[in-house]
This record gives sequence, structure tokens and C-alpha cells, in this order.
Amino acid sequence: MESFLEILKYSIPALIVFATVFYLFRNFLNQQYQLEDLKFRQSQTKDILPLKLQAYERLMLLCERISLDNLTYRMVNPEMGVKELRNSMLIAIQQEYEHNITQQVYVSENLWKIIKLAKDQMQNIISSADGNNNMEFLQNITKMMEDSKADPAAYAKSAVKNEAQLLV
Repeated sequence: MESFLEILKYSIPALIVFATVFYLFRNFLNQQYQLEDLKFRQSQTKDILPLKLQAYERLMLLCERISLDNLTYRMVNPEMGVKELRNSMLIAIQQEYEHNITQQVYVSENLWKIIKLAKDQMQNIISSADGNNNMEFLQNITKMMEDSKADPAAYAKSAVKNEAQLLV
């Protein structure tokens, strides 16, 4: 019995020391893990932020290039008929969209839906407009946009600006 008490006399303090060291060491390792995780996230953010900003820039350019004023400036050719002008405008919008489709990886799902909706609305307006000549065709497109009181490209540009400001 006396030897058992002797063993207990040395074992209990050793167990207390072991438990204390174990607890402190575990906390230290958890803090180190959290610190390394924070460093990793900061380096990821440093790498991803420029890519996101570039995506917003490209989407802003997409919105600008599918706007009626820009399309008119780039596409109108006196030698074209109304059908050719309509088709070239529709193709230009689709090409711009396809060229920037990968940017959806860097922006929110809602913003990408707005971009897609702006593209679709511009194509619908152009598809439904008609005229005897290019000038009348373009005036009808402008009138349709004024009647609907919405400029899809301008709305999309505003959404891109708002989301980009949240990032910065």
C-alpha cells in the first residue's frame, strides 16, 4: 500500500504537468495554423484582386461596346442595307459577349445575369426594329429604347461600377 501511495505521489504531479503542456502545446499549434491560414488567404487575395478588377474593366468595356451609340459608330456603313446592318450589329453584340464570357468566373452571379440580360435586351431591340433605310432603322431603335425608358447597356454599366466599388 505504501508503494502505491509513493507511485501516486509522483504520478499525479506528472499527469498534471503533462495535461498542462498538452493544452498549451495544442493552443500554440492552433494559433500557428490560424496564422498560416491568414497568410495564405492574404496572398490569395493579393493575386486574385487584380484579376477581379480586370474582369470589371472588361465587362465595362463590353457594356460600352454593345451600347447603341458605339454600335452605330462602328457598324454603320452607307453601302449596307438595313438587314445587313441589323445582322452586323447582332453579330457584334454576340461576339463581344462570347469574347468576355470567361469573366463570369470573377464576378457575382447577379452581375453576370445583368450583363447577359443587357446583351439579350439589346439584341431583342435591334431584332424587332425595322426601317426603310439605315437612318430610319437607327431612329426606330432609339425610339424603342426611349419608349421603354431603359438603356440596357447603361444599366449594366451602373451595376458593374457598383459591384467594383464594393470590391475596392
